[in-house]
Amino acid sequence: MERNFETVMIEQCSPVLAGLKPANLFRHENRDRAAFYATVAGWDARLAPKGIRLLVLKECPHSHWYLVYLYRPAKLGAALAQPGVGAFLRREGYALPSDPATPAGCAQLLRQLAGRLSCDGDFPHEIGVFLGYPLGDVEGFIANRGRNFTCCGCWKSYGDPDAARRHFAQLNKCTAVYLRLFHSGTPVLKLAVAA
Repeated sequence: MERNFETVMIEQCSPVLAGLKPANLFRHENRDRAAFYATVAGWDARLAPKGIRLLVLKECPHSHWYLVYLYRPAKLGAALAQPGVGAFLRREGYALPSDPATPAGCAQLLRQLAGRLSCDGDFPHEIGVFLGYPLGDVEGFIANRGRNFTCCGCWKSYGDPDAARRHFAQLNKCTAVYLRLFHSGTPVLKLAVAA
């Protein structure tokens, strides 16, 4: 069932639009590929002045669904430049650019991630660092195969459960507020905070 692009973007990516998170993903179904890519390009152009970009990371032409990545290049660069993230990505098989914090470096890493998503192999759980999850949570998820977490919310946390619950509550509250504002008529561009 095809759903309104803007509604799905608000439901899944409000914390990114609000500047609380560097990135998020959402799945969208659309039988008209050309119209879908035109929609993505249009939103990318409108959100770019706010420091937000859209990218299709994966598409399934048979089932007509797409995996859309909404992100803030500056925040993503900062997340990828965090201590240990580069070494982690290198261990996962990524070729690191000279400066992953730059827009060009982020784009190079995102191309590698997209390539891994399109393969028939295992799901690339390192995607968590591209979504702004703490490195310890991403490594904990991989090492524990999704089990033994200390708290589960927007993702599975392997650290301080109280801190994770507070953070998840903040993200959930943001989404609830944005959904209420959107459904009462506030346009997406007004909800997107400039970087």
